[in-house]
Amino acid sequence: MQRFRWWQVPGRALFHLRLIGVDGELTEYAVDLRHWGNQSSGETKAHLYREGRHHAQSTIPAAFGVEGGTIEVSMSNFGMKRCHYVTDGGVERQLIPDPRSAEGRRARLDRNHPSLSRGIGAVAVIMLLIGVVLLALQLAEPISQIPPVAERIGPWESPLHLPLWLNITLGVGAALASMERALRLRFSWLDTLGN
Repeated sequence: MQRFRWWQVPGRALFHLRLIGVDGELTEYAVDLRHWGNQSSGETKAHLYREGRHHAQSTIPAAFGVEGGTIEVSMSNFGMKRCHYVTDGGVERQLIPDPRSAEGRRARLDRNHPSLSRGIGAVAVIMLLIGVVLLALQLAEPISQIPPVAERIGPWESPLHLPLWLNITLGVGAALASMERALRLRFSWLDTLGN
């Protein structure tokens, strides 16, 4: 497995898992994803390494069978959605991000500066909520002008008309908020709607 390099921060995710097998031996796994590096075929692939050697690969979403369970991996348009180990009994835990990766750096910020981390998380949620409200308002007006809908409820005009620059700024803010949430593997319906 290749070492994580600083220039790979925007395009690579690397997660680690240590498992103790039934024989008491410690086994180290790593899940390596190249967000942009393997897009030529149009599909992103996850690579599973066992003790530093390539063990398996799969297109995303992926499920790798390992001792006592499965490693589940999925992505959103903005980054990681899920990278968890799920035991055969249904207990799940998130894999540990490599400290040099973007996800690892975000986890370190959370550990070292929890108040700042919570503040950034709150701003991200607010930006996504703004994105959802704007999307709803912008979709409601043209939908209300469809003849059958207009006959039933009447045409509706949005009370909010933002200048183009503000619309673009809020859209970029919602995208950045989704990226921040992806760094913490906090994906929800809000991320889908906000963008």
